[in-house]
Amino acid sequence: MSFFKKLFGRGAGASASFDAPMASEEHEGFTIEATPMKDGGQYRLAATISKEIDGEIKSHKLIRADVFASTEDCVKFTMLKAKQVIKEQGDNLLS
Repeated sequence: MSFFKKLFGRGAGASASFDAPMASEEHEGFTIEATPMKDGGQYRLAATISKEIDGEIKSHKLIRADVFASTEDCVKFTMLKAKQVIKEQGDNLLS
């Protein structure tokens, strides 16, 4: 099995997201919902970042290669990374 197939969700080692967000937080007008992805015995950093723009909810799925042993650590670092992305890209993240 190719490393890239596992990483991008094709093949037996594919990651699976949690159905419901494990944590949600408002930041600078954006909503961050942490949805860690199970990857073997670890959890991959993943979130949905959304914001209402002109009456329409727009969202971006953030998935990183970072993996953590516990869901608590994964959620904590997901929130930090999502805030960093919002700071760097702002509304351009949703275009």
